[in-house]
Amino acid sequence: MKERTLILFKPDAVQRGLIGEILSRFEKCGLKIIGMKMVWADEDFARKHYREDLDIRYKEVEIKYGRNVRTELVKYLKEGPVVAFVLEGIDAIKVTRKIVGSTYPNESAAGTIRGDFAHISKEYANTHNVMVRNLIHASGDVEDAAEEIPVWFSPKELHSYKTVHDIICLE
Repeated sequence: MKERTLILFKPDAVQRGLIGEILSRFEKCGLKIIGMKMVWADEDFARKHYREDLDIRYKEVEIKYGRNVRTELVKYLKEGPVVAFVLEGIDAIKVTRKIVGSTYPNESAAGTIRGDFAHISKEYANTHNVMVRNLIHASGDVEDAAEEIPVWFSPKELHSYKTVHDIICLE
């Protein structure tokens, strides 16, 4: 099924100069970039991306370690410019999640973005009270993508065109 997904290169990916190297991985597997921009998120914008319902997902961490994960994610997103883009393609969400790797870099397989370029574990982060810097955000599922894409892109900023992959898949 053809899908759309939001990808963010977080400030650490931008600061480390990994944009081109990581972006090429998505293009090489046949996903199409239909919108792209660089944004420096402020507090309100970052909170729109990391919406309130995420607090429920991270409640266990907050109780166990006394850390508000949403607040930390918002702070992380504001640390520098973010490159945001929308990918489109067959099973785009599943494919991008596979390329990106586990949320926790130390659990990501070699060959994934996080497995190759990030290294901190959630255990280290939680016991040392530091943020897991995992370079990239990818929508978790169709519902997340549907909520996240409009936060970052207006319909006018998303483009339609054919790639060689579209032509092959449509024949």
